[in-house]
Amino acid sequence: MVRRAGEPAEAAPTDAAGIEAKARAIVFRQLALRARSRAQLEAKLSERGIPDEVARGVLDRFEDAGLVDDAAYAEAAVRSRRAQRGLSRRALALALRSDGVDGEVAEEALAGITREDELTAALALARRKAASTSGLDRVVRERRIAGMLGRKGYPADVVVTAMRQALEEEQDAG
Repeated sequence: MVRRAGEPAEAAPTDAAGIEAKARAIVFRQLALRARSRAQLEAKLSERGIPDEVARGVLDRFEDAGLVDDAAYAEAAVRSRRAQRGLSRRALALALRSDGVDGEVAEEALAGITREDELTAALALARRKAASTSGLDRVVRERRIAGMLGRKGYPADVVVTAMRQALEEEQDAG
């Protein structure tokens, strides 16, 4: 329900059933917007004044129903962040940690990313950056490509390999 300007805010429920209903509504709304980790939902419930024991109970039932699943969340987050932002394995691990995903669960979600996968992704990003910096001095281009890949969390050896290969391919083609 949307509250309009000038309307009084709804009174916060004081009975256990009302508080639990409010917690369920918050979780449903959050999950309707996008997938969330259990820790993210716990934080949202806490922020909205839901007592910890009620939040735990509600989230346990959502987990039992399969609506809250950190493993599925981690796998989906890895897939989408790699596809949309080109993040490295290390950057993805940090993002999952900040989302409150358990270390073992995060490792399982990241297990399929090999060094070759990272090099392939870094090379695609380096090629795009090389194309967008074509007219600049080579040293400037190297610095920009390396900086972009470094900010995405790629290891130094992958950064150097991808940068050099992208610039060499461009030079050979031109």
